[in-house]
Order: sequence, then structure tokens, then C-alpha cells
Amino acid sequence: MRRRLVPAALLLPLALLLTACGGNSAADTGGAVDGQGSLTLDVGDQKGGSEAILRAAGELKNLKYKIKWSTFTSGPPLLEAVNAKAVDIGGVGNTPPVFAAGAGSKITVVAAWHGTSKGDAILVPDKSKLTDTQDLKGKSVAVAQGSSANYQLVASLKKAGLSLSDVKVKYLQPADALAAFTSGKIDAWAVWDPYTSQVLQAKQGRVLTTGDGITNGLTFQVAAPSALKDPRKAAAVKDYLQRLRRAYTWVYSHEDEWAKVWAKETGLPDDVALAAVRRTYTTRVAVAVDPQLIASEQQIADTFTQLKLIPGKVDFGAFVDTRYNDGLPASTTAPRPSEG
Repeated sequence: MRRRLVPAALLLPLALLLTACGGNSAADTGGAVDGQGSLTLDVGDQKGGSEAILRAAGELKNLKYKIKWSTFTSGPPLLEAVNAKAVDIGGVGNTPPVFAAGAGSKITVVAAWHGTSKGDAILVPDKSKLTDTQDLKGKSVAVAQGSSANYQLVASLKKAGLSLSDVKVKYLQPADALAAFTSGKIDAWAVWDPYTSQVLQAKQGRVLTTGDGITNGLTFQVAAPSALKDPRKAAAVKDYLQRLRRAYTWVYSHEDEWAKVWAKETGLPDDVALAAVRRTYTTRVAVAVDPQLIASEQQIADTFTQLKLIPGKVDFGAFVDTRYNDGLPASTTAPRPSEG
């Protein structure tokens, strides 16, 4: 990609990508149905997400139940659907479950993946004079409210001795933030991959700092408690999670193949998709939903409570179910050495 603004045509598919984010878009409840049998598992997904990776890895074959896919633009509305029992299970990042728990939603974290946070970055334009996180004081920073990037911004500022009140926060969804960033209307942008890779590959900006070593790098599958109380659906959830774990393992040795599928699913340029896959996808390791994980998420919840972005104290441990932990490593397991 040349040194120019990202084509407007890319903004729509990019706004639909998987990973933790904020937003209010509705689900597409007319998703495809896979598998055989009388049982249907309603799965919430994001464009280029679980369905795409399962299909690419060949893990949607020989299902003993049907999967009905509903596509969401982001984590918060997906969890609203879980709360409403419209979706049995779906994937989100590390922060939307905290906000959902704070709202008293009926959700249960049942599975987790640990990876690098190098794709979660605070970006500045190439010609920006900002060189350090401390330089953000008094500057305008765009971020999606309630997203993983929201927490990454808070944590990065804290490490630099700053707080949210020291910057001019602009709560923007990714498509709007990208437009503001490339037109020079904001000084910095806190965001996640593949947006990070898109900006870097297009040489439209550079990384001021990343969430690596600052945020926990967790992503989750979150289920409806009602589905977990149904023995047949609970068994289907177990099978679904096993397939999803195998699919992520498949990515480790099929980076190029998965990047091509992801590019086709999302409308991303091939080079952007490959860069994002190498930076983000190939470092994800399935881990147990254990006390260390709960404590890490509790820290995020407490942070947003202190900022009064969540109305009260959240007991994150009350929103997890450990029944699917068998054989998984502890959540403190480091990402694969291949991440570089």
C-alpha cells in the first residue's frame, strides 16, 4: 500500500473484525447453519472470527449438532445477545466481559486464550513529534469505549505517571477513529490488530507504545448460563471449544493459509492480514480459567470502577465456570516463543 489514506471501502469491513471492541451494532441473525442433528448451538461471532478460523482449519466437519452463526460488529452487543439468551456462546476480548459483569448481565466466561498484546498499540502519525507515552499529556487520543484498547490506554498512561484526565479522550469506533487519525484530527489512537497492522503497513503511523507487558493479552469465549444448564448444550459447548482450540493450534503452522482466508473474509489487503496474523494470532494459547486469570480480570474491573466507568464493585469470579479447564495450562503460561 502506498503512502496515502486507506480507501474508504476498507472502513466497513474493518469495523466488523474480531477482537475486543466497543459498539452498538445489531447482530445478523440470519447466519449459516453447519452440522447435523436436532440440537442447534447459537454462536455469536465477529467478521473473520471463529467461524472463519474453524472452517479454514477443517473443524466444522462431522458435527453432531448444528451451529447457527450470528455476526456482530463488536464484543459488547454480542454479550448483550448472550445476556438475552439469543446467543449460547461467543468470543470477545478481555474488557467487554468486565463491563457486562458490571451491568449485571447473565454471562459466564467458559474458556480463555492467552497471547501477546503487541497488536494492541497507541499509534501516532509518522510525522508526530510525540516520542514517549508521557508526551500524550494534553493531547487528543481516540479509543473505543469499553474495549480492550480502552484499558490498554488507561494502563499505559498509568505506567507513564498519567491518568485519563491528563489526555483529551475521544471515544470513537474504529472506522471513525481511523478517519480522524489519517486526517490529522487526533494526536494518537489506541487500538488493536488488524488496525495496528493496517496503519503500519500503509506507513500512515508508528507505534508510540504497545500493551505488551501492560495488559493481560486474554481473549474469551463467553456463554449464556441457561445454555450451560442444558446438558445437551453444555456438551455441545465442550465440543465446540475443543474444535476452536485445535483451530488456533492449526494457525501456528498455517500462517499464510489463514491470512489469505482472513483477508478474504474481512476485505483486508493480504499484506495487512498476514502482518496481523503473525503479530496476534500465532501467539494465542488456550489456558485455564483459573484464579490467576480471575485476579487479572478483577484488576481491570476495579480500574474501571475507580474511573466511575462501571457503577460499582464487580466480583468477576462470580461470572466464570471452570468445567472446561481439563488438561489446559495455567493462565500465566507465556505465549509461544515463536512470537518473536
